[in-house]
Amino acid sequence: MPAEDEVDRIVEAWVRERPDLDFAPLLVLSRVDRLSRHLDNARKAAFTRSSLQSWEFDVLAALRRAGAPYQLSPKALLQQTLVSSGTMTNRIDRLVERGFVERLQDPADGRGILVRMTRQGLTHVDAAITRLVDAEAEILRSLSVADQSRLGTLLRKLTVGFDES
Repeated sequence: MPAEDEVDRIVEAWVRERPDLDFAPLLVLSRVDRLSRHLDNARKAAFTRSSLQSWEFDVLAALRRAGAPYQLSPKALLQQTLVSSGTMTNRIDRLVERGFVERLQDPADGRGILVRMTRQGLTHVDAAITRLVDAEAEILRSLSVADQSRLGTLLRKLTVGFDES
């Protein structure tokens, strides 16, 4: 069994103070919360090293995943990043200022626009995703490939209901 961690110590103290409660959920979800903080720090570091903010990465990553020519409508970007249309307009404006994206007339809709990633945006998002994957692999290094797969399956089972709503 692995060494005791901070969550074990916290739960032991709660059990001592409130033996009437079942603290089993804390044994799982407090660890998920602590892991989330480590993951946030690793992501921020990966993005910072690539001269990006998290929100910039989100938009550029959506464009990158779309494949060449790395363009989407603002509506498609909204759906993938879960922000309001006003927020997305502001983000696109700021990414245009940085030279990471450009606005183009949508040839299929004369009134519509497309957001296309520039070569500079592609360079930054590719560097960021490489650093992110490396950082996340480092976080998981203490787990075997089989354990990582099992954990991924269990987390999917837990989160699928939230993703559908």
